[in-house]
Amino acid sequence: MRRRTTLSMTATAALTLAALATAPAQAAPADKAQVLASFTQTSAASSNAWQAAHNDQSRWSAYGFDWSTDYCSSSPDNPFGFPFKLSCARHDFGYRNYKAAGQFPANKARVDSALYEDLKRVCNTYSSAKKASCDATAWTYYQAVKALGS
Repeated sequence: MRRRTTLSMTATAALTLAALATAPAQAAPADKAQVLASFTQTSAASSNAWQAAHNDQSRWSAYGFDWSTDYCSSSPDNPFGFPFKLSCARHDFGYRNYKAAGQFPANKARVDSALYEDLKRVCNTYSSAKKASCDATAWTYYQAVKALGS
C-alpha cells in the first residue's frame, strides 16, 4: 500500500510539472492596450512617460513590450546635429507594439503624428535660422514616415 501511495504521489507530481511546463506564459496585464496608448500620444506628457518607462524597462516587463529600435531607420539619427534619435525610438516602439497587437492600421497616423510632435519639441530648443532648419527637417521626417512608414 505504501509503495502504491508513493507511486501515485510521484505520478501526480509528474503530471503537475508537465502541466506547468506546457502552460502558456503569464498573460500581459489587462491594461496593456491602455498603457500602450498612453505611451504613444502626441503630448509632451506622453513622450515623457514613455521616456521614463524606456529608462526603466524592467518595471514594465510584465507587459511584454517590444523596446527594440533601429532609431531613424535608414535616415540619420541626428541630421545636421539635431538629436532625433530618441523620438525615432518612441516611434519604433509604437509601430512594433501596435503591429504585435494587430492594431497597427488604426494607430499608425497617431504614432506618426506623435513622432512629428516629438521632433518639433526638439526643434523648439533652437532659435532663429537653426530652428527653421530643424523644423524643415522634422517636417521631412514626418512626411517620410507618413507616406512610407510600415
